[in-house]
Order: sequence, then structure tokens, then C-alpha cells
Amino acid sequence: MMRRIGLLGGTFDPVHHGHLRSAVEVRDLLGLDELRLIPSARPPHRPQPGASAEARLAMLQLAVDRCAGFIVDDCELRREQLSYTADTLESLRAELGENVVLFLILGWDAFCGLPNWHRWESLLQLASLVVLQRPEQDSELPEALKNLMAARSVTVTDDLAAHGQIICLSQTPLAISATQIRGLLSAGRSARFLLPDAVLDYIETHGLYRP
Repeated sequence: MMRRIGLLGGTFDPVHHGHLRSAVEVRDLLGLDELRLIPSARPPHRPQPGASAEARLAMLQLAVDRCAGFIVDDCELRREQLSYTADTLESLRAELGENVVLFLILGWDAFCGLPNWHRWESLLQLASLVVLQRPEQDSELPEALKNLMAARSVTVTDDLAAHGQIICLSQTPLAISATQIRGLLSAGRSARFLLPDAVLDYIETHGLYRP
């Protein structure tokens, strides 16, 4: 049986329980052998992170220190150019070979914006997409993706050994965002229980997200 590896990217600015719970649920539902969390250095589609790459990497490592099967991958932080997902998938495919199924994990809003991504159509040649849905999602699927969804959608009970599939998964609704956490910290308020204690301790020790 081919190994299954999940890939969850993002700025993780900072990593919080919403990120981590989604990762756990995908790992369990798809029976992943490994889940790689990949912090981006210079994301092309959003503002630059508030914390440095080194700080975000350290917080992510603290968050998953005792999570079986979770690996923090700094491949995008080591890259000098912008963090394009297609480039990341190509480098991972070259590293891991063909005897692996890659699952790129995306939130619904990110998936709806996929046609604006660099070389977005090549993503399905390198991996399958796992789209995380939530009850209150309000972004409408663009026309460019409707036919793709109709042709490529599968469920977790189907054969997931091929690339180019799209799996939609419901996730436990946790109304937590990194923006919310940064706002609380900037206002001098507590963010306790929104993110792992080890991450919050790191933030407080290094004075991150303060005005």
C-alpha cells in the first residue's frame, strides 16, 4: 500500500488549536502515515506575517512536539523566492518519489481562491486536494472549479491511491483565527486556551504581537 502524506501549509502566525484540530481530524479520517505542517516564508497572496519565520517555526515545533505522525517541514523557509505551493509540491514529489500519495489540505476559502494561485492547475497533477468545510462557509465556488469538483470529487471510502482527486471533509467548528489572537495580544488581553500553552509561553517570553 502506498504511503499517505498530508501537507498543511500556512503562515501559522501563530499556530492555534483550530489548525491543530483540523490536522488531527484529517490524519485520522484519511489514515495518513504522516502529516507535514509547512510554514510559509513569503506568502504571495496575503500580508507578510507579524512574527519572523524563525519564531513561527519554533512555535509550530512546540505545538506538535508530542503529536504522533506530525512533522514540521521548513522547506519553504529555506527557499529564497516566494512560497508558491506548486513549487513546494514539485520539490516534495522529487524528494519522496512516486510511491507516495500527497494530500494538500486547504480551507474552503483558500480552495475557492485557487484559480488565482500560481500554476494552480498543476497542483492536481502532483497531489490530491483535501478541502475542509465548515457549517458557516459563505464563499461561493467559482465557475472554474465547479466542473472540476464534479469530475474529481471522491469520498474517504473510495480508492485514494491516485493523484488529482478532491476530498471534501467536514471539520469540528472552532471559531479561532490567528487574526483574533494577534488582536487580543496587541490589546494586552489573554489568548489562553485558544492556542497551546507552550506556544503562548513562547509568545510572552519573546514579546511577540505586542504594540
